[in-house]
Amino acid sequence: MEHEKRARWTLGPEIQVETFKFQDDCWVVSASVTGTPVCPGCGKTSSSRHSWHSRQLQDLPAQGMPVVLKLRLGRWRCHNNQCMRKTFVERLSSSVAPFARRTSRVAEIVRLFCHAAGGRISERLLARLAMRVSDNTILRQLKNYARNVGDAQPIRIVGIDDWCWRRGDSYGTIIVDLERRKVVEVQQKRSVEDTAKWLRQHPEIEIVSRDRCGLYAQGARDGAPLAKQVADRFHLLQNLREAIEHQMTNLGQFAGRSLLPAEAGELNPAPRQARRETRKSAFDRVQTLHLAGKSSRHIAERTGIGWSAVVKWIRSGCLPDRRQATLTPSSPSYFQDFLLRQWEAGNRLGRHLFHDLKHRGYTGSLSHLHRLLAKWRHPDREEKIKVELPTEESRAIDPATG
Repeated sequence: MEHEKRARWTLGPEIQVETFKFQDDCWVVSASVTGTPVCPGCGKTSSSRHSWHSRQLQDLPAQGMPVVLKLRLGRWRCHNNQCMRKTFVERLSSSVAPFARRTSRVAEIVRLFCHAAGGRISERLLARLAMRVSDNTILRQLKNYARNVGDAQPIRIVGIDDWCWRRGDSYGTIIVDLERRKVVEVQQKRSVEDTAKWLRQHPEIEIVSRDRCGLYAQGARDGAPLAKQVADRFHLLQNLREAIEHQMTNLGQFAGRSLLPAEAGELNPAPRQARRETRKSAFDRVQTLHLAGKSSRHIAERTGIGWSAVVKWIRSGCLPDRRQATLTPSSPSYFQDFLLRQWEAGNRLGRHLFHDLKHRGYTGSLSHLHRLLAKWRHPDREEKIKVELPTEESRAIDPATG
């Protein structure tokens, strides 16, 4: 019976359990070492005992209660004259790390908890599992593991993306080994030079997975010209979602199936014109149902239009115009008066106009300006555009006119 009890507390091939008892709301296990003492400095064995050394370690809980391991170790003399050590304490590399206060299996669980949940959350979870460890110790153990772990295998596939020091203000670069799923580099800046410099130090890289940012594309071309660049799935799906949302927003609330061609081969009307027509048909349908004696809530359920919009249309009796967004210096239309004067004077080169607008406070992009100028250059390719001259109020705030 005593042998069966001891077998349940087996801690390793070199540790022999002597006694165990329940004391102070925890299990106290006394054990000793049975292996051959080897000097950690020179690797020589010793048979000359100097004294005894005791260590108190935290081990895995038993029956929901903490376990304290009191380990009795021998201190031995090293008779190798070329060794710097005169005495040494026998070590258990497989079960307990040197100078550790918990067994290796407990340290592994603590590290996994910290890697998955962080410091404070892991502290609370481990306390419920009868393994009390402070959040600072949890974080320190994870950092020591990341600092001491060695991996001689080359890095073949990396993922590069930015990470945020302060949202919307400062960003850095993070590089991940995608085969082993671990971070291999964290840079404080997001730049082509730093990315290319790190990639040059790892010529074994074969594939670079990144987002569609041109900064990292140029850094990969400069630092790893032979590596293949691919777009990661996250950013591909994100771009697809944004494109779908943008397309559905352009269709508008009232577009729906009315934008589909009535017959095969029939082209759709211009999106803006189609939205106006579907909105007008929805307004006419609301008025027809209202004249038929239907309530506003019944009309909203029948047509799928918001109840507040139905009430507003019924009270007004006419379809109200859509409110246009307030122009800002990021839009070229904000400087429409200046652009019209330059256009009539013959200055129609986009780069020159972009340079002039920058001096007047324009914060938009060159491509945004080109889209506006394209409508003026090719009015027959677009739907009919009405260019409105600025009002008295807009002239008062236009920095071009003063």
